Amino acid sequence: MNRPAQFSDFHFIYHLYMHPEINPFLLYEPMEKSAFEPIFQQLLDDKVLYVFEDNHIPIGMFKLIPLKHRTAHIAYLGGVAIDPRFAGQGFARKMFAEILALGRTRNLKRIELSVSVENARAIALYEKCGFQQEGVLRQYTHLQSENRYLDEALMAYLY
Repeated sequence: MNRPAQFSDFHFIYHLYMHPEINPFLLYEPMEKSAFEPIFQQLLDDKVLYVFEDNHIPIGMFKLIPLKHRTAHIAYLGGVAIDPRFAGQGFARKMFAEILALGRTRNLKRIELSVSVENARAIALYEKCGFQQEGVLRQYTHLQSENRYLDEALMAYLY
């Protein structure tokens, strides 16, 4: 079940964003909890952060950010992660089924995301869930901690 994130989810969300296997593929550089607190609060205020649960146990997270005006039929999907303790158990596909259902209830026509071209596992998952690659954003993400740029594949799901 997907649900909006709450302040009580801080430690779970922080753990996922800063996990060494996950962090290189997400938006924020590694940081202390105190530095992440205002970021987390802004995500809560914007009402774009969600937690995926199974039997009331947090399993994953994502951001679903609606666009505006002429692109109001689109949402950007970011910050997608499954806790590594639950990887390989089918939870990611379940989470994506619920994300797509949420988009349907919001009358979206398109959900788009970008993913590192080096993240083959995520690309394969997104394709299995119906997303299609539309292009490559060259040198799109800068990993300050590694002093290098990553290309990102732009992918979309059309209803």
